[in-house]
Amino acid sequence: MLSQEEYVEASALRKRGWTISAIARHLGTSRNTVKAYLRGERVPGRRESAEPDAFAPFVEYVGIRLRDDPHVWGSALYDEVRKLGYEQSYVTFARQVRLRELRPVCTACRSRSRATIEIEHEPGKEIQWDWVELPAPWGEELHLLQGRLPFSGKTRGVFAESENEAHLVEAIDGVLRRLGGTARRWRIDRMSTAVEPRSGRVRPAFAAVARYYGAGIDVCPAYRAKRKGSVEKDQHFSAQRWFRTALVGSEVEAQMSYDHFCLEVGDLRPRRDSTVAELARQENLLAIPGQPYPVTIEVERTVGDSSLVAFRGNRYSINPGFERSTATLRHRVGTRLLEITTPTGLLLATHLLQVPGAGVVVRLPEHQTALENMVLANFTSARPCARKVNRPPSPEALAAAARLRDHADREVVVDLGLYAELVEVVR
Repeated sequence: MLSQEEYVEASALRKRGWTISAIARHLGTSRNTVKAYLRGERVPGRRESAEPDAFAPFVEYVGIRLRDDPHVWGSALYDEVRKLGYEQSYVTFARQVRLRELRPVCTACRSRSRATIEIEHEPGKEIQWDWVELPAPWGEELHLLQGRLPFSGKTRGVFAESENEAHLVEAIDGVLRRLGGTARRWRIDRMSTAVEPRSGRVRPAFAAVARYYGAGIDVCPAYRAKRKGSVEKDQHFSAQRWFRTALVGSEVEAQMSYDHFCLEVGDLRPRRDSTVAELARQENLLAIPGQPYPVTIEVERTVGDSSLVAFRGNRYSINPGFERSTATLRHRVGTRLLEITTPTGLLLATHLLQVPGAGVVVRLPEHQTALENMVLANFTSARPCARKVNRPPSPEALAAAARLRDHADREVVVDLGLYAELVEVVR
């Protein structure tokens, strides 16, 4: 194989009148190789395999399929050629398709502009909302709702256990209070909890939330993710700049860490010869009500062996007897009450909600007494039974077994004469 540099040198030497043999000796290769490159039979920088080309018989079929459908997945096309006798791996197949440039360019898709430009926003005009899912180090999925002010770039986020309607409303209230108010309009995508996916109309329940905070709603058109590109760009920034290296072990720790990141890193980013924090002072956000929108958070938890139920970094007690069963926890946003019920609605306990992540165990006196009584009633000083012992059948058990065997070995005698007498009596 000749490299590009060697090919250029061979071509120059040939124009000077050098023979093929002299060029081959100068480059340290064979005459046939030099002749093949100078005749244009081989491409410089590309080594030809000594083995037969396994992809060559399928070039025509693959080319036709890709011309018929430029968007067909390579994996689907690979399954087709495998049935036709192709034996190489998918990686080799995809590489051959790419090197041979068999996939044509779709003019309809290419004509769609990929250019982007920042849209100027007035101060306090708009907040862009979006969810982002982050894989938690402890095996769960974190749901982060981010709200971003496009004018200044100020962003805040709140973690939620899920993306249902109640958690969405609670997260929106948390973001607004971290931003210090609300913009005049909210821009959202077609999230199913806020917008009907088919019609694109705002759901009445979410419209009531927007009216409560005094904001209008703008729904992004379908398949136009860049229309709220400001918050989506910040999602990428948060995931790479914060989450990739964050040391968090729970949702509460993640919330505290992200709040600190927004203040210490996000607000200090340079923007328009200033910083995000300095521009945020010009937003002139609208004031929000003192109390959050009334919505009830409902989650399910498994009761622990100590009759405790975990909720947002704390544990709350119930009466004993429900260990390892499922309990439903209800919390009205804006209040400090936490209700614990059975799945059927039976109230088990009511607690005052503690600060999230405090690690507090809240046990009511009546629950404490009932649990102590149950533990003492089950307490015994007897030594637990040994698990690895030899206990063959006792003499009583062997005698009972012998009687069973004797009964089974008895011969059954049928008296036909007695049977005949019974028949006569019946007659």
